[in-house]
Amino acid sequence: MKFGPESLSSAAGGILAHSLRVDNKRFKKGRVLSAVDCEFLQQQGLERIVLARLEPDDIAEDQAAHALATALQRDGSMIGAAFTGRANLYAEQAGLLQINTEAVDRLNQVHEDITLATLAPFSTVEPKQMIATVKIIPFGVNRNHLQQCLDIARGLSVIQVLPFSRRRIGVVQTLLPGLQDALLDKTIRVLRQRLASLGAELSAELRCSHEQSALAMAINQLLANHCELILVVGASAIVDRRDVIPAAIQQAGGRIEHYGMPVDPGNLLLLGYRNEVPILGLPGSARSPRQSGYDLVLARLCAGMTVSARDIMRMGAGGLLKELPSRPQPRAGKGDAAPARTAPRIAGLLLAAGQSRRMGTVNKLLLDIDGQAMIRRIAAEIGAASVCGVWAVTGHEAEQVAPVLQDLGVHIVTNTAYAEGLSTSLRAGLVALPDDIDGVVVCLGDMPEISKALINRLIAAFDPLEGRAICVPTCQGKRGNPVLWSKRFIPEMLELAGDSGAKHLLGEHSELVYEVETENQAVLLDLDSPAEVAAYKG
Repeated sequence: MKFGPESLSSAAGGILAHSLRVDNKRFKKGRVLSAVDCEFLQQQGLERIVLARLEPDDIAEDQAAHALATALQRDGSMIGAAFTGRANLYAEQAGLLQINTEAVDRLNQVHEDITLATLAPFSTVEPKQMIATVKIIPFGVNRNHLQQCLDIARGLSVIQVLPFSRRRIGVVQTLLPGLQDALLDKTIRVLRQRLASLGAELSAELRCSHEQSALAMAINQLLANHCELILVVGASAIVDRRDVIPAAIQQAGGRIEHYGMPVDPGNLLLLGYRNEVPILGLPGSARSPRQSGYDLVLARLCAGMTVSARDIMRMGAGGLLKELPSRPQPRAGKGDAAPARTAPRIAGLLLAAGQSRRMGTVNKLLLDIDGQAMIRRIAAEIGAASVCGVWAVTGHEAEQVAPVLQDLGVHIVTNTAYAEGLSTSLRAGLVALPDDIDGVVVCLGDMPEISKALINRLIAAFDPLEGRAICVPTCQGKRGNPVLWSKRFIPEMLELAGDSGAKHLLGEHSELVYEVETENQAVLLDLDSPAEVAAYKG
């Protein structure tokens, strides 16, 4: 890749290396300069500018990031659209994250231009939680370097999410004089919460005296009830391999795999098996909701893995578990720690209440575009994108527009004040959105070429924590629609009036605006008049 200063007279097609603000106009790094851009910058007195240019053997950053993320993807994971050289992988469902650390190291050692970062191996993950990110450091990478990384990713299972299976779990609590029922009941509540987070269910609970024969009988009873995992919570901690709980497991026909673990809290864990059924003798810390060493073993078992003595003995690195702000525990309250990084929850808002005055007597939203009404075509594309739902605001001829969307799962919002202008439709739609969204992508009902791919690119770029709180598509330097807004701007958008949208907010919050460049003219194309419709269809 070529990199360095060039004369603006020949800079068209180059990639801007550093962001600029010139005459109140922002040019962000990574922008491919057009001839119009170069002319404008020259008019402002600039003569030279630092650019990057891809050479024939180079692959553009987004293309390279997407290719590598696709090669890394396995069942249980999904990828987001690439942006600024980054492509994220997310968990499709709750499960346990398996990482081939040797393969990750090999991939990161191919070349400094290509990086892969993942969550820690054996992390428990939630649906849509980010599990890995591919980042291409420069604006493009050498084709051969990328191919070496692709070969590693395709040849090895580098990243895999093992889904939690719905397992039948039995629990035995042993009793000694003076042990209160309230403590036993609390232990069951804590266990139920733990197991629910792992997709498992507590199907049977027994209580017996803290004696070898009584416990062996209880274990066999749970096995007869087809329990696939047995947890034993002793009234007294296990202090030796020959103690009551391990002796009872052996009397019930089982074997002891391992006693003790290099994790604190949780040192006094016992792992045994009866045939293929794991039996865990839990430490006293299991009665508390805080994280314990047995959580690490339980998660693997609930993901269908077989845990060995060697596995437990290798848990020492990172085995000192403490409640830190960076390590939220089950008992932490809301706001006590940063949540896991997940894909943003974005609502799709479709404005479809306008009167189509320039179209005459025809409602342009109902125009036939490739065999379906234009508004239906747009709603279907929004719904196919990574949104949490689509809310369509109807008004003018609502009785004709709403039925067209009826079978798409769209939430219909009626704006009775549609004649007062666009702002009324925007307000009506924003008020109807759920409270738990992270942002909203506002789409217009007269832009027939808007696609799910474009919307997904906006969502992939969206990251308020990194200053990308408003994502705007651009084509050849011109801003278009739809626009993705962080929910923090909704109060300001609710203050709008008349027939204007939220365009002025882009200027007021320019430092939070991120332009998503596209070569697709769809972001600029709307149909307002019969002539425009004829030209589009032609």
